Amino acid sequence: MNIVPDIQPQRLAIKLKPSAEKMVMRGHPWIFENSIIKQNTQGSAGDLAIIYSAKKNTILAIGLYDPYSPIRIKLIQFRKTAQINDHWFHHKIREAYTIREPLLKTETNSYRLLFGENDQMPGCIADVYDTVLVIKLYSHIWFPYLNWIIPHLIKESNCKTVVMRLSRALQTTGETFGIKDGKVIYGNLENDVVVFKEHGVLFSANVIKGHKTGYFLDHRHNRKRVGDLSSGKTVLDVFSYAGGFSVHALAGGAKEVISLDISKQALEMAKKNASLNKHKGNHQIMVADAFDGLQELRNHKKKFDIVVIDPPSFAKRESEIEKAKHSYARLARLGVQLVKKEGILVLASCSSRVLAETFFEICEENISNSGRDFTILEKTYHDTDHPITFPEGAYLKCGYYQLV
Repeated sequence: MNIVPDIQPQRLAIKLKPSAEKMVMRGHPWIFENSIIKQNTQGSAGDLAIIYSAKKNTILAIGLYDPYSPIRIKLIQFRKTAQINDHWFHHKIREAYTIREPLLKTETNSYRLLFGENDQMPGCIADVYDTVLVIKLYSHIWFPYLNWIIPHLIKESNCKTVVMRLSRALQTTGETFGIKDGKVIYGNLENDVVVFKEHGVLFSANVIKGHKTGYFLDHRHNRKRVGDLSSGKTVLDVFSYAGGFSVHALAGGAKEVISLDISKQALEMAKKNASLNKHKGNHQIMVADAFDGLQELRNHKKKFDIVVIDPPSFAKRESEIEKAKHSYARLARLGVQLVKKEGILVLASCSSRVLAETFFEICEENISNSGRDFTILEKTYHDTDHPITFPEGAYLKCGYYQLV
């Protein structure tokens, strides 16, 4: 299958500073530009970077060279040599699929098949929605290998259609070999919006224009958990986006659900997703900034059996960490005031720079300061299809607090 022209990567010999060499030996997948002390020739995107030990001259790892990123080399093979060829990609993709197989026995036909660095494919995401495979690239390093990768992804997922998505950086920098964001490169796409199933609940994803690959699959387990808790309950879903928690709550028998988000367009998607499923609950949408909306509900003395607060990442860079912590504290304080006696507050974070331990401390300290006692029902992290293999790869955490 020729998705792109035949591109022949060259081999680069690389040596690193001692501190970077230690990180490589621990299995960390990133080598920054300023860690390289010796390189035999200038590299192009996707060139094979062979990392040699500075003292012994033995091979430590193999990576792909990225001239467009401060993370200059993304490592894909550690500790032993390997031929990076069609067979290598077949093995990696088969390995990734095997990890996800248990999910497909749970009335679920949507999952992340490749999770970047955590599946030794840095900057490459592959999500499945029913029979549509959406591949999103965040780095130019993958273009020389797409003709190998894509047939194996199709074979393992058994998908009938493949859509390519490109990050904004890829769309504006460097050569993309005729691939544009949203291009259908295999099969036919009858509709941009694909309906898929998550633990028996139906959703839709716009695979051409939707955010990321069309939907956020990582909260699947938590959405199901909220659905299981919602029978006969009133539920508030804050930062609801396309209504993931709302729809599961309705499908789980909630009598009233309010989806709150600043985007009217996202809330229209939430209504459509709810309508894909049979439910008897009353579903309302509230277009508002989350902080303002929470304050307004509080002013109206509204209270709910379950309040879910799942904001987007508040700390995309180091300088935003302190501000993010304040925002999480504020959300916890506002959320507490909207939960009925014996109700449940669900607080989540997807900011990798705010560690799980720190996030839970913030949540629990602010719930305590409200004067209400609470029980920690559970804390959850990544679902099966989002495995974590290095510290910076961990981002998702979610706490369930029952308030007295």
